[in-house]
Amino acid sequence: MKNITALALITSIALISCKKETAKITKIDPKTGKTITVEVPADSVAKVEENPAIKDSAGIYTQTFKLEKGKTYPLTTYQRDVKTMTDPQGKSITGTSESTDEMNFTVNDIKGNVYDLTLNLVGKRNSQTAQGKTVIVDTKQPLPKEDDLKMIWNINKALTGNKLNMKMDTKGNVISITGFDPIYTKVSNAVGTLIKDADQKANIVASLKETFNEKVLKDQFNKNLTIIPKKGAKVGEKWTNTENADPSGSVKVSSNYILKSVGNGIAEIAVTGGIPKKTEKKTQGPITHSLSSELVQNGTIKFDQNSGWITNQNITVKTTQIETISDGKQSQSMKSVSNSSVMVNPSSK
Repeated sequence: MKNITALALITSIALISCKKETAKITKIDPKTGKTITVEVPADSVAKVEENPAIKDSAGIYTQTFKLEKGKTYPLTTYQRDVKTMTDPQGKSITGTSESTDEMNFTVNDIKGNVYDLTLNLVGKRNSQTAQGKTVIVDTKQPLPKEDDLKMIWNINKALTGNKLNMKMDTKGNVISITGFDPIYTKVSNAVGTLIKDADQKANIVASLKETFNEKVLKDQFNKNLTIIPKKGAKVGEKWTNTENADPSGSVKVSSNYILKSVGNGIAEIAVTGGIPKKTEKKTQGPITHSLSSELVQNGTIKFDQNSGWITNQNITVKTTQIETISDGKQSQSMKSVSNSSVMVNPSSK
């Protein structure tokens, strides 16, 4: 009898030792759309700090930032556009363009709830492919031989290898970005090696200042670094942001977000929306000119739960535009379809 008891005890101990520890994560059930909590092997879940940057209170998650002094955080953006134009005879032409902007942020100091960051402009790459020919302008490669590419390379090269100083609070609000003037001077000097006309050189620098300045970068970072609403969101909760798609504000692009899951050290947000199909018609005599356009976006954005920093974004955007001219008897149409991939930190999982 004692031997049987001992055997049972050994079996019990063996079963306990083989049982794997589990961890719970919160996510949306893809079949029902409801929020569920599931158990997964603990060794497959990234360690989450006791007080992470993205944390919940009564099931409501808020996003802050917990960046480490001396650490560098990447923010590389990549966009690939494949545009196909089809003429009234059905003949199509396809062109592909790619652009990469590589930058990162180094945490110099933390004072109270404000980070002192250095924004490092690391590299820029652009490429275009059409009719079997590809041209590339890459700041990490030598100056192109083609004259029409030398100007772009010189400007991009002057922009990279520079540093800006940025102040951001722990809630992700960008307070200030400084250090633009030395970069403007560097670009002006670079342009001056190819253009001698003072007015033409001034126009190029003025154009740069319109797209590369404190306001533009603050808007970009405020929009991209923090996605979860300030009030927080539950897993499965949806919210929408709307922006002007044209200068007049007559066309709006909407981005619908859903907090898809929080677990495994990652907060994942699903993105949908776009611009609903819209058709404009103008008639002059017997001729009617109509233009229809539509934009659809889908994808995900992932944030590191501990630091609050964006780890990966992958959004696809499809834009369709059809222009039609009709005299009531016959019509001709031109169609343009653009399929884009918009990524952040594309090498991250």
